[in-house]
Amino acid sequence: MGLNEDFTAAASKVRNFSKRPSDSDMLEIYSLYKQATVGDVNIAKPTGGEALTKWNAWNGKKGLASNHAKEQYIAKVSGLASKYS
Repeated sequence: MGLNEDFTAAASKVRNFSKRPSDSDMLEIYSLYKQATVGDVNIAKPTGGEALTKWNAWNGKKGLASNHAKEQYIAKVSGLASKYS
């Protein structure tokens, strides 16, 4: 499979985890997914709460190329799969 197919498969795997990963793992997965699919943060910084936490995680990936974000996402999900599938 190619990178895009592997990325799509990893995203599907996350949706089918039988247990929810830790908050820090979920933030890492979220930020890599957003960076891979959208690129750098393109929304205004929220004022607080979960939205700010997610924004900060995503903004932490600023400048990371889409393909690199996809590779890191796939690696992260693969590492979590045995624990949460």
